[in-house]
Amino acid sequence: MELSGKRIAVLVDQAYQEMEVWYPLYRFLEAGAEVVTIGPAAGQVIQSKLGYPVKADRAYSEVTTEGFDGVLCPGGWAPDYIRRSEAAIRFVSDLGKQGKLLAAICHGPWVLCSADAIRGRRVTCFHSIKTDVINAGGVYEDAEVVVDGHIVTSRKPEDLPAFMRASIAVVLGK
Repeated sequence: MELSGKRIAVLVDQAYQEMEVWYPLYRFLEAGAEVVTIGPAAGQVIQSKLGYPVKADRAYSEVTTEGFDGVLCPGGWAPDYIRRSEAAIRFVSDLGKQGKLLAAICHGPWVLCSADAIRGRRVTCFHSIKTDVINAGGVYEDAEVVVDGHIVTSRKPEDLPAFMRASIAVVLGK
């Protein structure tokens, strides 16, 4: 298992995009990583855009970066809720400062904007938040996946295979 011994955080909040949580979550598990879902409250069941539930293992307010090798910021409307949490933003910012994986897809880069993690970095995102990414100092590229050091970004669910290959490669230091 290529990610055995690695621990990945998956941020979850209301109205998340189903495929952008579950595909990466299962892909990280399949590769041998421990996956921890982190949301507004530990044990809270959170509904996706279409009502599919996910349970938060831990709360934003109770996690530190210790023991984590990266974080996934999914899309949907969840990033607009995630970035309202100072604790979630601090967690993402601290992981970024440590050079650990910051993976964000679709609207997920909104969280990276709020964490001031993309200034001067090449990124992509869902087209409707392109201006937000540019205003946060990101260098926007319209591509299936963009890797800039420890930051991996993609535009939409169709990009998930490339997004996950790149995310796993970053965790492995490749």
